[in-house]
Amino acid sequence: MPNSNHNLGRRRLLQGVAASWLLSVSRVGIAASSHVIAVRVWPSSTYTRVTLESNVELKYKQFALTNPDRVVVDIEGVQLNSVLKGIVGQVRADDPYLKQARVGQFDQNTVRLVLELKRSVTPHMFTLAPVPEYRNRLVMDLYPSKAGSGEEYDPLLALLEDYNKGDLERTLPAEAPQAGKAGRDRPIVIMLDPGHGGEDPGAIGKFKTREKDIVLQIARRLSTLIKREPNMKVFMTRNEDVFIPLKVRVAKARKQRADLFVSIHADAFTNRAARGSSVFALSTKGATSSAAKFLAQTQNESDQIGGVSKSGDRYLDHTMFDLIQTATINDSLKFGKEVLNRMGKINRLHKNRVDQAGFAVLKAPDIPSILVETAFISNIEEERKLRTTHFQQQVAESILAGIKAYFANGGAVARGQK
Repeated sequence: MPNSNHNLGRRRLLQGVAASWLLSVSRVGIAASSHVIAVRVWPSSTYTRVTLESNVELKYKQFALTNPDRVVVDIEGVQLNSVLKGIVGQVRADDPYLKQARVGQFDQNTVRLVLELKRSVTPHMFTLAPVPEYRNRLVMDLYPSKAGSGEEYDPLLALLEDYNKGDLERTLPAEAPQAGKAGRDRPIVIMLDPGHGGEDPGAIGKFKTREKDIVLQIARRLSTLIKREPNMKVFMTRNEDVFIPLKVRVAKARKQRADLFVSIHADAFTNRAARGSSVFALSTKGATSSAAKFLAQTQNESDQIGGVSKSGDRYLDHTMFDLIQTATINDSLKFGKEVLNRMGKINRLHKNRVDQAGFAVLKAPDIPSILVETAFISNIEEERKLRTTHFQQQVAESILAGIKAYFANGGAVARGQK
C-alpha cells in the first residue's frame, strides 16, 4: 500500500511537470507565431507616423516619460526579431519629431519600443484590420503638442487634431464669405489635392512608379503656375509624402474657403491596355458608368490603406452628404468639361465626357470639385509619359487652362462666396 501511494504521487508529480512543460512550450509557440513582419516610419512636417505590421492583431500599452521626452510602447505577445530591430535605422535625422528609436525584449512576452522625441508630442495610437495591401497594423501618430506663442498656426494640423478627437464636424463652422468678387476684387482660391501619400502609395505601375509621387510632382508644378497668376491663390492638401484622410482634405478646402477643388490622380485598371485621361465629378445618384464606379471604390479605399482611426467618420457621413447641392455638382460638371477639353489636347481621352461617381474626396457641399485622372499608370506607355517632366508640365498647364476657361465662361465659385 505505501508503495502504491508512493507510485501514485510520483505519477501525479510527473504529470504536473509535463503539463507545466507543455503549457510553457505552448506559450512560447504562440509568442513565436505572433511576430512583426514590417516596420515603417513616415516623417512629415505635420506629424510622424510609425507603423508596425503583424500577422496577428497587436495588443499594446503606452505611456510617456520625460527628461528626455519619450513615448514608450509595450507590445504584447511578440518576440524581438530583425524586423523590429530595423526601426533604429529608419529614423531620419531630419524627422521633426522623432530623435531616435530603441527596441528590446522587455520580458518573455513583451517587446518594449521607446521613441525618443525632439519635442513634446501628442501620440495618437490605434490598430487597423487587414486590407489587401497590408496585414494587421499598429499605427503610432506623433503630433506636436499645441503650438507655442512663437510658432506658426498650422490649419492642417488643427484639422487633423479635430478629426482624431471626433470634433471635425463641430469645429468647422461656416466662415463668413470673403468680401468682393472672386478674380476681380479678391484672388480666386484653388485647392489642389495630390492623391494618396504616406502609407498609401496609390496605384503602382509595371516599372514601380508610385501614383502618390507622380501626382505630387504634378500638383507642385501646377501650384507654381497658379502662383504666377495675379488673380489666383493656391493651397495644397499635402505638399510632402504624408497621408491625409479624405475627410480632412475636404475640410481643409472648406477651411481655406476655396473656390475650386482639384484632386489629381493617375488611373489604374486590371487591363493594362486601358489608357487615356479622364475627369470626374461627384454623383449622389450612382455612378454614370461601371468604370467610374470601380474607380470611386478604389479611390475611396484610400483611408483603409493609408490608415485612419474611426474618430472622424461622422463628418462626411452625417453632415456633408446631406448638404450636397445640385447646383454645386452642375458647376463641377462645367468645370470638369473645360479641364477635359484641355487634357484632350495633350493626351488621348479615355472618355469624351465628364464621368460621375460617389468620390468621397469630392463631397464638399459648396465647392465645385473635380478629380483628374491624368493617365493610366497601369499602362506601360502612359506610365513612361507620367514619369517625364514634359508630360507632367503639360498636365499642369492643361488644368490651369481649364480653370481659366471656366471663369472666362462665367463659372461660379464656391456657394456662399461672392
